[in-house]
Amino acid sequence: MRTASTMLTCLVVLTACSSGAAGTRVAQDAKAPLELWTRTTPGGPGEQGTLKLAAAFEKATGYKVKVTAIFDDFETKMQQRAAQKDLPDIVMNDVAQLGTMQGQGLLREIDLTKLAGAKDLSERALASGKGVDGKQYGVPYSAQATALLIRKDWREKLGLKPPRSWADLAALAKAFTEKDPDGNGRDDTYGLAAPLSTKRGYASWYFSNFLWAGGGDFVAGAGGGTFRPAMSTPESVAATQWFRDLACKDKVIQPGAVTMDTPPTNETFESGKSGMYVVGPYLMPRYDKSLGKDKYEVVPMPQGAKNADVLAEGGAIYLMAGSPNNAGQDAFASYAVSAEGQKIGMEGDTAYIVQLPVNKTVDITQVRPDPRWKTYAEIYQSSGHYPPSIPNWTPVRQAAADTLNALVADCGLDLTAELRKLDTKLAEILAEQGVAAS
Repeated sequence: MRTASTMLTCLVVLTACSSGAAGTRVAQDAKAPLELWTRTTPGGPGEQGTLKLAAAFEKATGYKVKVTAIFDDFETKMQQRAAQKDLPDIVMNDVAQLGTMQGQGLLREIDLTKLAGAKDLSERALASGKGVDGKQYGVPYSAQATALLIRKDWREKLGLKPPRSWADLAALAKAFTEKDPDGNGRDDTYGLAAPLSTKRGYASWYFSNFLWAGGGDFVAGAGGGTFRPAMSTPESVAATQWFRDLACKDKVIQPGAVTMDTPPTNETFESGKSGMYVVGPYLMPRYDKSLGKDKYEVVPMPQGAKNADVLAEGGAIYLMAGSPNNAGQDAFASYAVSAEGQKIGMEGDTAYIVQLPVNKTVDITQVRPDPRWKTYAEIYQSSGHYPPSIPNWTPVRQAAADTLNALVADCGLDLTAELRKLDTKLAEILAEQGVAAS
């Protein structure tokens, strides 16, 4: 039986051969149709938005594009195509997948001089498309950051102000938990919604908004493309303790959080079980419809122990190795991040694929006059914090999620000892990826 590492090696070799890196250069044909894969639910708004962008690109440039939406088993299907030396030409996927895809040899390096308007791209977004070697492998087309959603009607009923510090946030969460903000006479509300399941690393994904604001980190850069574990530093320990206290001491996080990923957590805010939620802008259309715009507000996360950094994410365009139409690949990337492409990607109430524009010439208020979108855009520019571009972020996120989940599930665990154990795991992960500091 082949081991996972053997299969990965085979995948890299096969992909490299298809791209010409280990042999024959692929013959180019500027008229060859482009195959585009997007990681989204087939038939959903993400696919509709991608089809709209592709149609506009075809009309503007003459290149032909076939869009395929895949969500389930995306990675498996990508590996199958790599083994057949027949990758799609373009992939639209999370920017966090860059390290994994580049490490598998699936991507070709991007020459920004061949992308029209590259100078107009946000430096923060563009940096998220760089690999650990400092080379550009992704072109971000959409960005997002998290903000704090608050039940405004609850807050005003209790005569409280939006939080400006972690102490304020904890106090508001406690008031939402103990003072019957919905007025139903029952003890059935909680201060903060939090998805703390280990599934897909949700616990650490959510906690990153607090860890970074507290001056801590999962892994810290050590220069020269290397990293060292950072979860047992004083800053990380303090941030983890503060967050854990919300659940274990103050009891302001919704019951069952350690078993919840995002769908049920989304519902706790929507159904009036929790009064605050740290989340991206993508839920606003849903909450506007189910709750009503007047019932909740969007504000920046309050200042943490060190800063107000919050999780930044987004989607990137990846130009896949082995394409017979590199010119078409470059043209699509150029169009998607142009002012025209960004505006098309942002249009619509639900079928949009651009959350926040990455093109600095695009004024979000001209496309979306709702001031809450401007709030999100300002948070991204001032406080957006992307995970580091290590070869594979997933095992770091998962290991951290396992530990944080355990600490909240069992309030008697020794926090400092568990974080030291986590750092040992993180050191092993970094060493396996060849990016551990000596």
